[in-house]
Amino acid sequence: MTESDAYSLETPQERLARKLNLLLDLFEAKGSEPLTYPQISHHMEQRGTPLSRSRWAYMRSGDSSLATDEALLRNLAEFFGVDSDYLLDDSGDVPGLVEAQLELLRSLREARVRNFAARQLQGISPETLLRLRKVIDERLGGDDQGGEEYRRS
Repeated sequence: MTESDAYSLETPQERLARKLNLLLDLFEAKGSEPLTYPQISHHMEQRGTPLSRSRWAYMRSGDSSLATDEALLRNLAEFFGVDSDYLLDDSGDVPGLVEAQLELLRSLREARVRNFAARQLQGISPETLLRLRKVIDERLGGDDQGGEEYRRS
């Protein structure tokens, strides 16, 4: 089964849930603390589209009727800084956008793994760190950019 087949088998509720959870992951991956329901709820309330905790949980799980409140979806998109069509449009280029965002998330997570490993290995010579970095980058399919960072630190 291809990725587009899997996409077409998703219910609209599951697609919306996947998109919302991806936005939450991306927000955290960009170096922010995880978002909390009160932060999101406060923003929605200020915009005139209150969001109950149970509705938010259902939207994120994909377990209820489809959220079709256009104003709420627009305000959620605005909150996350994405085009409202990302949450409103159930066809078109959304799979490409999702794929691009997943790739960004993957890259951000890989960078965090490399940085975490470097911090944990503090007492190791710079040459050994560079060799380890090269092995990690090769394993992850990356390049050796950033090696200079270890020499400067």
